[in-house]
Parts: sequence; structure tokens; C-alpha cells
Amino acid sequence: MKVPKEYYDEVFHFEDRWGLPSACGLKIRHHDGKAYVIVTELYQENPGTSITYAGETLVEQICSAKQLDPSQIVYIECAPDTNSKLSFYDEEYFMVDFGADLRHRYHQLDADEVKKILQ
Repeated sequence: MKVPKEYYDEVFHFEDRWGLPSACGLKIRHHDGKAYVIVTELYQENPGTSITYAGETLVEQICSAKQLDPSQIVYIECAPDTNSKLSFYDEEYFMVDFGADLRHRYHQLDADEVKKILQ
């Protein structure tokens, strides 16, 4: 299952916390004085760890590579629509707060919020 190119501007290669080579789609948008870092799961095109399991390590590597201040970004994970009949492959966007407890770490964004960020 190939992820449509519209979900990302570049493939970002990173290492997970165990040094395993991994990849995700990456888009960065600037809006309201913040940098929105949108990472997209690449499924079979990713040789390593999922973006969900590599979150804190991944955000550190993106900020370092792109010279972003981690305190000035909004980190968003995207599960892209892959045109599958399985509902867990439907498009979803989640804002991630690494400072929150696990129960409150993810906030699902609605279509209007996503549209506003991507404009």
C-alpha cells in the first residue's frame, strides 16, 4: 500500500531509539507564529519503527535537522488515507503533546483544523 505523495513534501529518514533506520513523510507549515511539523506514516515504505512509537526521538531529530526550536512547534501525526476497505487505514490527524500523560497525549484534529493548518 503506497502512501499518496500529497501527504508529504519529503521523506525524512531517522533512527529510532534503538538505532533502527526508519522513514516517515514530513511536511512543515508555518501558521500563527508556530511551525506545524506533520509526520506521516509510510506503512510498507518505512523499513523501521512507526511514527507513533518513535515520537519523541523523531521530533528531536526533525528539530535538529530543520533547525527548529522544539518549544515553538506543534507536532502532528498523520495516518493517511490509503484507499483501503479497512477503517483503521482511514485518514486521521492527531496533535501530540509529549508533556501530557498517555491518556491525554493525543488530540484528534477535525477536518477544519487540518485544513487551516495545511493552507
